[in-house]
Amino acid sequence: MAESWKLTLPCTRDEAEAIDFESPALAALDPAPVLLTSEEVEDDPDSWRLDAFFDGKPDAATVAVVRALVPSGAASKAKPERVVEQDWVTLSQAGIEPVRAGRFYIHTEANRGTVPPGTRAFRIEASRAFGTGQHQTTSGCLMTLDGLKQRGAMFRNVIDVGTGTGLLAFAAMHLWPRAYATASDIDPASIEVTADNADLNDIALGHGMGQLALAVASGVDHPLIARRAPYDLIVANILAGPLIALAPAIGAALEPGGALVLAGLLDTQAAAVARAYRREGLFLAGRTQIGDWPTLRLRKRHRLGWRRPVRNSGKEAETPGFGSW
Repeated sequence: MAESWKLTLPCTRDEAEAIDFESPALAALDPAPVLLTSEEVEDDPDSWRLDAFFDGKPDAATVAVVRALVPSGAASKAKPERVVEQDWVTLSQAGIEPVRAGRFYIHTEANRGTVPPGTRAFRIEASRAFGTGQHQTTSGCLMTLDGLKQRGAMFRNVIDVGTGTGLLAFAAMHLWPRAYATASDIDPASIEVTADNADLNDIALGHGMGQLALAVASGVDHPLIARRAPYDLIVANILAGPLIALAPAIGAALEPGGALVLAGLLDTQAAAVARAYRREGLFLAGRTQIGDWPTLRLRKRHRLGWRRPVRNSGKEAETPGFGSW
């Protein structure tokens, strides 16, 4: 095994989400470092960290490229440290405990543990995309989906908007195996990660019943997504700002009577998000609370018809860039 080195730098959540893993500067490094971002202090956007793992001791130029990824960590005096007789994969995932959310059990290869009876286990590794099940918003969505199934809900056409790792799409497909399923994200890396995770978890990719179709898209602005609409279940675990901006487009893509699961917002933002969707003919039907993070379950009223989503033209709210947890 090659000698491994690690560099840890402080950063903000905004910087972590803005890292371009396909940047020319990183691509020029050979071998390229493996980068992982995580929260240092829960729910504090200014207290995140970047861990960079190297095969062999990195030279000054390589360290400079990594430091440039997180400007707020420029003043850090941290230096690369040798990792003695440890694989960076095992090390990086040592603190990631399995998560139980409803009937779902989320784990990494290193920390599979004992799968509880009656659960559907998903292997989701720490990666370039958000959505490993560790954050309360992801767990809240899993529990909300499980609750819908327990109440007898049936869905035939579902989409996970801002899918991240694909986890929520996988969960919906397990609950409703005969549904058509779509997963989208504005970040191409997230779609690559989702495809990899689908292979790890025996999820079939494709456009047929029981298969997952993938799209790189800002919100629901994509020909594939428009063609497959309307949806009777939409899941969007992103951020409050994008959720509000996307309300007209998401509301238009949801069929009358359909269910919408929203997460990625704080308690203080829930009212504004619910109000944005109420203007689109949806009403709040339920709420799952984990810590300061609510998951909202909404329904679209039958009195409003469906209109096909269109590309931004001034008639719809602009769809800003965003990614998943």
